[in-house]
Amino acid sequence: MTTTISLRERIQAQYEALSLADRKLADVVLAHEQDLLAYSATELAALAGVSKASTARFFKRVGFADFQAFRQHQRKGVPAPSPLYRMAQQGTRGSPLQQHIAQDAQQLQALADSVTDQGVQQAARLLAGARRVWVVGYRNGYMAASYARALLSQVRAEVHLLNEGAGEDAELLAEIKPHDVLLAMDFRRRTRRLSQVVGIACDAGAELVLLSDARVSALAARAQALFICPPQDEPIFDSYVSAISLINYLATATLAHLPKKARARMAAIEQVHAQLADLESSP
Repeated sequence: MTTTISLRERIQAQYEALSLADRKLADVVLAHEQDLLAYSATELAALAGVSKASTARFFKRVGFADFQAFRQHQRKGVPAPSPLYRMAQQGTRGSPLQQHIAQDAQQLQALADSVTDQGVQQAARLLAGARRVWVVGYRNGYMAASYARALLSQVRAEVHLLNEGAGEDAELLAEIKPHDVLLAMDFRRRTRRLSQVVGIACDAGAELVLLSDARVSALAARAQALFICPPQDEPIFDSYVSAISLINYLATATLAHLPKKARARMAAIEQVHAQLADLESSP
């Protein structure tokens, strides 16, 4: 029987050969992979902007008799990886700390094997040359987005977190113009708001640098620079150590493209810290 993972792999393998309608459905299915049971065929068709008949043909193409057969399979499959589910499933483990550290090390190695310096430099050039840099991430992506804004704002001016909690998303999105860059964090369990924000920003002319756990999706298709950082399945919470490491390196690579401006900005920031006397002296 086809598994959820096999469904993703089949879509990725066939994606280039899919019709436009099937691609739209593939994007929707992958974007909502963890909560597909919440949608009917009609709702998926509406989200993709295609007919219900197209939805039925799509699921046949990826190996199911019809949409109902797919739903029955999903009910028997692995539940959405929520922390609550993992707490219920967690059993006794030996050396949990060592296992946790080893898994993080494996995730970092997978990042090293998949990310190229050429890709990093392409993203760094975009981030360095942008009129403004906008950063966004919801739920599990919020921490990574906040970290990216904190680092990049030391390197260059005009770095803004779109969803900083002040309720001014619309006001900030209205400021996005051509020659801006949106740095987006797209991790499960994802929200529908992220795709809306990315769509508005890209339609306004911004270029997209995307960190994601989904290589094939509507968001990935719009990205000028794409980095795949699949979350490491932990007993309860996903680990994003690879995403944090990559953000750190992206900020360093961006600094290298702005050596004089970055040095001047960092010196000015340090001068203000000295005036405020707000930082403890290093031991």
